[in-house]
Amino acid sequence: MTTNTVPAAQVERHDCPKCEAPAGSPCRTAKGKVAASYHTGRFALVPALKAELTVKTPADRHPGKPWKRGAAVSQAPAPTPGAAIRIGYARCSTVGQELQSQLDALARAECTRVFSEKISTRVKERPELDKALTLAREIRTAAPGQPVILTVVEMKRLARNAAELMSLSARLQSEGVQLELLSGPLQGVYDPHGAGAIVFAVLAVTAEVEREGIREKTLEGLDTADSNGSHGGRPTVMDDDKLAVARARQVKGESVTSIAKALGVSRATLYRHLGG
Repeated sequence: MTTNTVPAAQVERHDCPKCEAPAGSPCRTAKGKVAASYHTGRFALVPALKAELTVKTPADRHPGKPWKRGAAVSQAPAPTPGAAIRIGYARCSTVGQELQSQLDALARAECTRVFSEKISTRVKERPELDKALTLAREIRTAAPGQPVILTVVEMKRLARNAAELMSLSARLQSEGVQLELLSGPLQGVYDPHGAGAIVFAVLAVTAEVEREGIREKTLEGLDTADSNGSHGGRPTVMDDDKLAVARARQVKGESVTSIAKALGVSRATLYRHLGG
């Protein structure tokens, strides 16, 4: 066996928990062809390859061609759980914000794989977070005893509100995935079972209380400003001086279009003020 097929041989000593390819055979796709890469859950069973999270199918297995069962081999014994596999997730809300500081922090935390995205907090679907959680589930399914940790820099990168946080907590709990926070008052690793589940609940309540507090302060600020004669929104483009000039020019018979252009305002704005 050539050197470049050694990783493939190690992987193929295990059955694939995803495509059900037997030991001795490459992985296969849903269309019945040889997969280009071995499924993560399969090679995660090989201690030497756990840090890779991607192993290409060698050319002699004919990736992309119709799948055929390979020669039977002796299966490897069940692996002994090793160090936890960390899967990182980074997110920022707008194009103007930067992700690099989060990516650097996740690299220092020795995350094996990092998923990142720039997406507004108003968008409910987060494709890269879903990919991170799917990968964690695949690893846990293939090796139930293998610790898997979802690592983020701070809690707000994961959820917008208490409901989302509780939903995420339930998903992590059902799949046995731990959560790690790299910063903040609750920095550390939390198991979603036992005491960890209580932490998730506290985080959810805290997030909801904080959101309501911000909303209440905003409304109080607007109310105070309104009572002081200050109204929210952009300042008007028309002041008393401009309005006086506009009315004087209108009396002389000048068109609204000409007046608006001279004053640097829109015709709609000028009509609105002259009509008042």
